[in-house]
Amino acid sequence: QVRVVESGGGSVPAGGSLRLTCVASGDPNCRYRMSWYRQAPGKEREFVAEIDVDDAAGYDDSVKGRFTISQDSAENKGFLQMESLKPEDTAMYFCKGTVKQRRIGCPPIQWGQGTQVTVSS
Repeated sequence: QVRVVESGGGSVPAGGSLRLTCVASGDPNCRYRMSWYRQAPGKEREFVAEIDVDDAAGYDDSVKGRFTISQDSAENKGFLQMESLKPEDTAMYFCKGTVKQRRIGCPPIQWGQGTQVTVSS
């Protein structure tokens, strides 16, 4: 069984920084590529950042230049460094693990429970 767990959320003033971490644990043969989404109250879940199959980073325009996604493949971990945070970045942030290679027993997609980020003005 595989679990994806996020951590690192919190409350910061506008202009502050946070670093989110996502860890996929369980079966060590299940290797994941992490991407990040967020959902503000009353809104749909939206894409934030990803590392694609070619190891290229992609970002939503709203966070480009402020957020940096990275990954430690050996540790099955993903990170989202968030700088110059704005009140509109306030949301629950979710990590989505996409399996790198299909294997029996490895869920192809695994979502975490989320970590709250609150940015005050």
